[in-house]
Parts: sequence; C-alpha cells; structure tokens
Amino acid sequence: MMVQDHSSPKPSKPLFMKHKVSHYSETKNLDFSTWVSENYVKLFVVSLLTISVAALFYLRTSSVPTTVLCFQNSHQSQPQKPKLPKLDLDSVQPIVDKSSPFSSFHSEQWIIVSVSDYPSGPLQSLVRLKGWQVLAIGNSRTPKDWNLKGAIYLSLEQQASLGFRVTDFLPYDSYVRKSVGYLFAIQHGAKRIYDADDRGEVIGGDLGKHFDLELDGAAAKQQRILQYSLEIENKTVVNPYIHFGQRSVWPRGLPLESVGFVNHEEFYTEVSGGRQYIQQGISNGLPDVDSVFYSTRKVGSEALDIIFDEHAPKVALPQSLMVPINSFNTLFHYNAFWSLMLPVSVSTMASDVLRGYWAQRLLWEIGGFVVVYPPSVHRDDKVEAYPFSEEKDLHVNVGRLIKFLVSWRSEKQGLYEKILELSHTMALEGFWNENDVKFTAAWLHDLAAVGYQQPRLLAVQLDLQKATVQRGDKKEFVPRKLPSVHLGVEESGTVNYEIGNLIRWRKNFGNVVLVMFVTGPVQQTALEWRLLYGRVFKTVVILSTQADADLAVDQGQLDQVYKYLPRIFERFNSTDGFLFLQDNTILNYWNLLQADKSKLWIANKVPTSRNMINGKDSSWFLKQAELVKKVVGTMPVHLQVNYKESGPTDQSIALCGSEVFYVPRRFVQDFVDLVDLVGDLDIHQKIAVPMFFMAMDLPQNFDTLLNKMVYKTGASSTNSLKLYSAQVPAVHPLAVSTESEFIKLIRLMAAGDPLLMELV
Repeated sequence: MMVQDHSSPKPSKPLFMKHKVSHYSETKNLDFSTWVSENYVKLFVVSLLTISVAALFYLRTSSVPTTVLCFQNSHQSQPQKPKLPKLDLDSVQPIVDKSSPFSSFHSEQWIIVSVSDYPSGPLQSLVRLKGWQVLAIGNSRTPKDWNLKGAIYLSLEQQASLGFRVTDFLPYDSYVRKSVGYLFAIQHGAKRIYDADDRGEVIGGDLGKHFDLELDGAAAKQQRILQYSLEIENKTVVNPYIHFGQRSVWPRGLPLESVGFVNHEEFYTEVSGGRQYIQQGISNGLPDVDSVFYSTRKVGSEALDIIFDEHAPKVALPQSLMVPINSFNTLFHYNAFWSLMLPVSVSTMASDVLRGYWAQRLLWEIGGFVVVYPPSVHRDDKVEAYPFSEEKDLHVNVGRLIKFLVSWRSEKQGLYEKILELSHTMALEGFWNENDVKFTAAWLHDLAAVGYQQPRLLAVQLDLQKATVQRGDKKEFVPRKLPSVHLGVEESGTVNYEIGNLIRWRKNFGNVVLVMFVTGPVQQTALEWRLLYGRVFKTVVILSTQADADLAVDQGQLDQVYKYLPRIFERFNSTDGFLFLQDNTILNYWNLLQADKSKLWIANKVPTSRNMINGKDSSWFLKQAELVKKVVGTMPVHLQVNYKESGPTDQSIALCGSEVFYVPRRFVQDFVDLVDLVGDLDIHQKIAVPMFFMAMDLPQNFDTLLNKMVYKTGASSTNSLKLYSAQVPAVHPLAVSTESEFIKLIRLMAAGDPLLMELV
C-alpha cells in the first residue's frame, strides 16, 4: 500500500550534464551517418533511459494496480524483504510509571482520545461519564496550555518520558500516538478501554447502556446474541449499517465493490455472549463514512444528520466474516488489548481500519468475536474536507486485504508469535511496510513490560465454520428502512426551578443558597430560621427527618444528609455556591465577609472537630474505612490524586465535624460525582464530607476563616447561650427549640447585626 508514496527512480542530474559537456567539447564532422556511427552507443543509452522514464511515468499516472508496479520494481532494484524480528519476552524489564504525576492512580475503565485543539464540548461531556477516566494524548499540534479538569493529559514530552519502545516509531502530528495512551492505561489497571475521539457525545451519558461492560458473569455468558449467517458463498465482509436501517450508507473501510449489496440478511443465527472482546458502536449524525460517500451525498453546506435504528438488536460477526472497525466509538475488553496497536506506515484514514481487520483475524485465534451495537454516540457534521488522498490505501487494497486475512493460517504456538507473523506477512504482501513489523515487535515487548497477560489460544477449525445452518437455528430480523440523509432540528431549552423569594438581598451572600438541617420541631422554628437567614442569603432550604409540605420542608437523614444535596444543587443552577448549616450551629454571617467564595470552607483545623481515626480502633470505624477505600478506588484521577496527597492512608480515615461547610460553584459537579460514587454505601456524614473535601481540593487551599469558630464537642447544645460570641464566624453547639429561646438568640446576635432587633 505504501508503494504509492514512493518516487520512481530518475537519472541523476550530474550524469546528464556530463554527457552534455562531452557532446559539445570538440568540433565534429556534420555528416549524419558518420555522426551516428561514432555515437551509436550514446544514442542507445539515451534512448533506453528515455523509454524507461516514459514507462515509469505511464505506470504511475495510469490505473495499473499497485501490486504490478511493485512487481516490476522488484525486478529492477530487488529491494530487501522485511525481516522478521525476534521476540524475547522473558528478558523484558517491567516499565513502571515513575515520571508522571499519576503514578499511583489506577482505574479499570479508560477513555482514550487524541487531542489537537482545545477541549471540545463532547470531550468535556466524556469527562463527566461516571466510572470512566479520560486520557488525552497530545501531538505536535496540541496547544501548549491544554488542560481539562478530570482528564489526564500526556504531552509529547510526557509521552517520551514513559519509557515505551513504541514512541520511537510514532509520528509527532498524528492520532496514532494513542498507542502510548493504550499502554499507559494498561499500566494503570485498565480492564476496559473505550477508543474515542473528541467529537462524539455519548447518547444518554452512560456507556454501560450501550455496550456490554461485564463479560465474565453467568448472565453475560448465557445471553444470546444475533449473528450474521455464513451460508452465502464467498462472503467475507458485511455492511453493518444495513442492519441498523441505512441501506444506502456504508462505513469507511468497506470495499467499494461491496457498496452495491444493499439487501438485508435473509436470516441470522445466534451465538452465546461473553466473548465479544471488541464492541463497535454506531454513530448518529455524521457516522464513520468515507470520502466517496461524503463527497457524493453532502449537498452544499447542509450538514449530514443520519439516524440509525436504536431498537435494532446488536449483531455479532462469526469467524470468516469481517466488518470495518474504527477508533472513535469502539470498546475493547482486556482480552483484546493486544489489538489496540495503530499502524504507523499507512495514512491516518487507513490506520484504524487496517488495525480492525488485522485484529479481527487474530481475534478468531482466541475464540473472540466482534459485535456491532446500535447508535451510542452522536457526532455533529463539522468536517471541512474529506481528503480522498488519505483513503487511497483503503480503496485500492482493502478488498484484497480482507480476502488475504480470511485465508491466512499460522502454525505458531503462541498468540504473540502469531501477531508478529501476521504483521510480517502483511508487510511482505504490501499492505504496510517494515516499520509496522518493527513497531509490532516493540508493541508486544511494551505490553509485556506493563504487565499485560496475553490470552491463551483456542483450538479453532476455521475451514469448517461454514457448516450448513439447520432450519431451527435460523433467526429472522427485518431491518427498518430509515431516511439516508436528512437535516436535523437542533432543540434547546432550559428548565428553571424557582421557589418563593423569602430573602432581602445582601450584597455578599445574595447569590448563595443556605441549606439547613433542622433536628428540632420544624413547626416551631422553620419560619424563624427563614426570617433570620433569609434576609441575607438567596434562599433558605430546610431539611428535616419529617417532611412538611405546608412549611416547604423536605425530608432527609442527618447522618447521610450529603446525599440530598445534589438535588438542591440542581434546583439552583446559577448560584455562587451552597452553604450547609446544622441547626445546632449558629452562623455569624457578618464575620464571613472576608471568606473567599471561590474556595471550599470547612473547620478542618479545629482540633476538636477533626481527627485521624485508625480503622482498627473499632468495628464501626473499620467498616467505614473499608467503604472509604472502596470509593477512593473508583474516583477519577483529579479527585483520587488530591485525596491521596491530603494525608489519609488505606488504614485511616478523616473524621470531621461537618455542621457547617461551603461548596462554591466550581466544585459543585465534583461534589455530585462523589455522591454518585458513594451510591448506596452507608458512609456517615462526618466521614463522607471530609473525604469529599480532600478529594475536591488540597486542604492548604481551603479558606481558613471557619477555623476560628467556637467548637466544643463536650458541651450540651441546650442551655448553651453562654458559648455564644458575636466575634467568631460560627458557634457550636448552640440550639434553639422554642420561640423564647429564639428571641434570646436574636438579641445576642444583634451585637453583630443591630437590624436583627426588628425581628424581636
């Protein structure tokens, strides 16, 4: 395939000039016959060179197949055949991440993207996917100040420092540098890798709803998956878009000679689940189409917006049948991680497609298969140009490649030996060049170095796969016929949540919501709390153990009240932040004017409110420590790194009085994500909140004002008005449960806010 990029040999200019000088160096007889007889050798050489150049020019500009040109050149120059490298996996030294800031971070689920520009909207949405870690791979076009909270970013310099062998073969300006990302993810505990780009937005924001993430359980192995039939003679490739309702659309990498076959399958068979190690998703909007489709179907400036059947069942590919696979919407399970290698010697538009066909053939050796899934992402059509020249490798040779792979056989005894042998044979056949053979060897050595365990081979009889399908095994499915190309209508809308405005604005806190948990009788104190704090804050939201619709009090549980906060955050989505307050703590808001509303607030340095508790001290703390460890293990990178740098070890947890704390707008989503990670786990408020805070930011970055509060752990919250001071930001414990107690408190607080006397 790369022969097309080679230049034809030409006579050197110095040699031509030498003949020219000698020809005019002395005067000769002008008799033509005499001149010919004296110069016939030179004439013969010049004529031969002229004919050779003309022939080469004709071959390069005509439609002569690449293989013919390669054959003719081999007779002339006889280039050396690519050598088969040797694998020495036993002597490979482990590669441990010691250079990156994420050396201690581990995650089982990774999203790998290549970035050449600042973070896109879809990429920012990928970072929000629960349970997935985004890894962005930079190249020479990536902005130097690239940054996205929640994502790990590896610049060219960081990639080079990781010690992987493959970096020596990777171009600086290409997405194929994702190979470094794959190795990094495997090195850091990956079990599933979602190969993506920064243009596709996951439909519904949950990859688990679109793909099969668990393959090991009994339910996964017992499920039955629809599978293409093999009864059609000589059928080696299918167009999966037909199955999902688009008969006249074809994916990039489908041989053009197969485009005209638009009939749906007469019937299908079934296969048991659990071995769908490569899962290819379909994209709505702009699907993965080639330049021929894009150039012939796109009308003017109208964007393509193609919709596939989301209700069509997923469909599997049996051995001896292939399908195009791309690098922007594909899930790879651990047993297929070896197949993530992106070739480096072909064009970027061909690299992932060739990888996909190469991988499918090798996947049969371990009993795995590919499954194509209904639409899982939506990509807006913002393509400026589809370069046909980047796809010429596909259009010329992909049909021949598929036939070659289906017929390829190997006697090697190990998977890695088969992988290297196939890469070498593909170079001999001209599908890629020797660089990819060397690259494959480096890739396999790097896999071993990062601790990847290669899957075992499975005895397969590929030549016996096309057995006759019995009548009872036939499954019918008739795909829908959906419009091929139509314009989509972009809908946008916002939902506003408004409640009664009970406040008088105060400049500093007028856009801050106060969330109170009331343990006393809300019928006697709810209105008083709103009168007290509603003058200052945007609004006062009250939670209690018993709901009261008349008083607008929502139900909640104090020991896990943090789990109710995300719903309140959602109701007030344009505020500066949220201040939580328990009713046994009095807030002197006039002393908070110097606090930084862009930082986290908590009394993390008040000795009596914060302790490091060893998990072995009691069974309760031990259980809490185990739950905290479980949550920390699922945190995305920016949260997990912060938490581990904050101090707690695996055997200790932070216990902190969480009667008052503040979450600014910029940390709200992190707080929500952490609540989601806790889920149904029974983690106490005084342990969950400090865990959240240490994950969201380092303690040295917290605002320190609340550390000046009065906090007495042994004091009674009743009859404690003597603890009150108007010179501190807050006082704990101090509770009121009757109207008379409230009047006494107001008179004390009037020392800091004289206008409070209007309430008495």
